[in-house]
Amino acid sequence: MLNKLDDFPVHQTPEPLAQAATSDRNVYDRTWYNGYAADSSYYFGLGMAIYPHRHVQDAAFSVVRPGGLQHCFYGSRRAPSERTDMSVGPLRIEVLEPMLRSRVILEENESGLACDLTFSARSAAIQEGRQTLWSGARRTMDATRFDQFGRWEGTIQTPEGEVRVDPAVCHATKDRSWGVRGVGEPVTDGAPASFGGFFFLWAPLFWDDHISHAIFFDGSRGEALVREGLTAPLYATEGDVPGVEDGLVDRKAGAVHRVEYHPGTRLARYAEIDLMELDGSKRTICLEPTLRFQFKGLGYGHPVWRQGAWQGELAIGHESFDPAELDLLAPENIHVQQVVRASDGERTGIGVLEQIVIGPYAPAGFRSVLDGAG
Repeated sequence: MLNKLDDFPVHQTPEPLAQAATSDRNVYDRTWYNGYAADSSYYFGLGMAIYPHRHVQDAAFSVVRPGGLQHCFYGSRRAPSERTDMSVGPLRIEVLEPMLRSRVILEENESGLACDLTFSARSAAIQEGRQTLWSGARRTMDATRFDQFGRWEGTIQTPEGEVRVDPAVCHATKDRSWGVRGVGEPVTDGAPASFGGFFFLWAPLFWDDHISHAIFFDGSRGEALVREGLTAPLYATEGDVPGVEDGLVDRKAGAVHRVEYHPGTRLARYAEIDLMELDGSKRTICLEPTLRFQFKGLGYGHPVWRQGAWQGELAIGHESFDPAELDLLAPENIHVQQVVRASDGERTGIGVLEQIVIGPYAPAGFRSVLDGAG
């Protein structure tokens, strides 16, 4: 099974690129972006992924503004064998120049959402450490991810009117990941396994002349499964970005997080991150949330439009909901990303804080699958 990418010298196995190197049902390859205004007047997210062994390709686009509804578009199709086909119904992603510029188009559809947006990089690509999580002897996640920081320009049409996206104020994070992680309908594994809890925190931040980033996966006792902190240059224009990688990523000795939660929820009301330097010093970053985006709007944990689930040859859906009226302890509502104001005592920045906590988690006092903070 060949596709256009097979005409390039990029193969890692004897098989064509359409044939994944693993037979794990949960292999995936995903493109994800966010965009948000510096004044927190809007946030949008979009994602598209292919799941070769599930024969599914899906996509979503969602927008929220303060005090308003979060509007969501969902699409799913039978996965094409042609990997350069990054389209699901009216939504498509065009890679104009790899790791520098992309265009996202959502044609008019029954959701009332549409967009024509161009992403422009302001950082080189930054590879996160390989993320491998285990359940006993089985890998439940084994993925590689790279991030880029940039700007958006274009327009978004919503049921409540148009949003003009100005690159002077619209920050962007691009996230490309691939490998294996739990998606789609659950796989039956025979005898039930015990579930020990899961904590994830992800915090890409913009500062005046650089970016910072911190990634955390914790076990139920708060033990570090994955912890990474880094800084990297932020370039003034796309033309200043020197290449795919600039060799200037400063990977820290470690990172530490502290999170305060809204009572009765698992939602962060405030957080601090320490970036630990090799000489033992640290930089403490304080994060204050200003706008919440529910990740079910991109299919994460959605009871119907969950990622990788078979919906049919081509299916399109949409919904709108009020984030203020949600049960924040319902399983589909605990995965969120919040726009945050950042400060380290000398400088201020802006970024996002993504979090999900499932099951017992001792540092927060969580004792069951979905109890809230005291």
